[in-house]
Amino acid sequence: MHITLLTYGSRGDFQPFLALAIGLQKAGHTVQLAGPGRFAEFATQHNVPFATLAGDPEIISASFNNAGTNPVKVAYAIWEYVYAIAPQVVRDARAALAGADLVIHSFLFTTGGHTFARELGIPDVSVQTFPMFAPTQAFPNPAMAGIPPGALSYFSHWLASQVFWHGGNTGMPHLSKQFPGDFPVKLYWPFQKIDKRSPTPLLIAVSPSVLPRPGDWRSPHIHLPGYFFLDEPAYVPPSALWGFLAAGEPPICVSFGSMVHRDAEKIVRSVLETLVRTRQRGVLLSGWGGWTPGHIPENVLFLESAPHCWLFPRCSVIVHHGGAGTTAAGLRSGRPNVVVPFAGDQLFWGKLVAALGAGPRPVPVKKLDAGSLSAALECAINDPSIQQRAAKVGERIRDEDGVGKAVRLIESCVSEFHDSASKHMN
Repeated sequence: MHITLLTYGSRGDFQPFLALAIGLQKAGHTVQLAGPGRFAEFATQHNVPFATLAGDPEIISASFNNAGTNPVKVAYAIWEYVYAIAPQVVRDARAALAGADLVIHSFLFTTGGHTFARELGIPDVSVQTFPMFAPTQAFPNPAMAGIPPGALSYFSHWLASQVFWHGGNTGMPHLSKQFPGDFPVKLYWPFQKIDKRSPTPLLIAVSPSVLPRPGDWRSPHIHLPGYFFLDEPAYVPPSALWGFLAAGEPPICVSFGSMVHRDAEKIVRSVLETLVRTRQRGVLLSGWGGWTPGHIPENVLFLESAPHCWLFPRCSVIVHHGGAGTTAAGLRSGRPNVVVPFAGDQLFWGKLVAALGAGPRPVPVKKLDAGSLSAALECAINDPSIQQRAAKVGERIRDEDGVGKAVRLIESCVSEFHDSASKHMN
């Protein structure tokens, strides 16, 4: 098959799709991965054909972070920027879909990717890195982590889908008139049966060891294959990192990913003071939102980035923002995780880490200071039960093959699509 993968967002959003693209290539398929231009080199390094989509995901990350945990504000922050770049993104996506036999789409392409597939008469698969568009009473929608299990949790999933659908459609009539021929006349929702077409297969790329399948996910279109990890065996760490790791005990790793935060200086100072209080060494991955002090203590190494799969197992504790991808890598490492959620689904993952026993309760960024972070870090370092639970969770995750299972599911779903289409024609 010729498969086009449409994704947009931060590296944490992009990297699982790159891993899936590589898995599909290994299975004999031809792939085209479409995403923000800043990831073109990343894809090329892994020999994956890449198509550039307009815009800069760093702007979305900044808006997303400033919106906090309010789902309406989060949706508005995303769509405000999306509408500005939508015309060119749609043109870029259509070009990337030329000759495709299958569309695989991410969160921000949920509606658009499915609509493109219907226009082209080809199947599509939705891949989400968090449990979205699959209502359950077992846990709330990740953007509303404070809601308890039960009927309200089920309602939270319904509400989030409504916000996504209506928020995403609000400006479409205007854009369709302003850019005729580029935008679809009608948008389609992928997760309902229309015109004898079954709901789009939904692959939630999360480990069942972390998020067991709820009993009320009875629909056969929902799948939980596991995490999509991208291992980078060719990675050669810089000499500064090698030297720092060799110079003492395993350090604390602090990574806040693509969280572009207006209080970055305050946050970094709190982290540095925490390392002094707890007498720990630290590797700080600055990411997009990083701030570096003029004077760097000898017990700290600042880097813009390093592959989590390589670095995390070499550290003692992982402190991170709770993004879906970073949480997956943190749990896989078998090290305790201290989650400092900034916005969106991050509090959900922080609570789940604590529920698994793989880390202490999350420390929301608004409450982050040297005192709160020191207490969480001391707990992660000194509590044997957290150390043991983190190791067991990591071992289970490392035994899974999320990409391999996803590839087999995708091939099966496409076969079922064509069988169904053939029956309806006869």
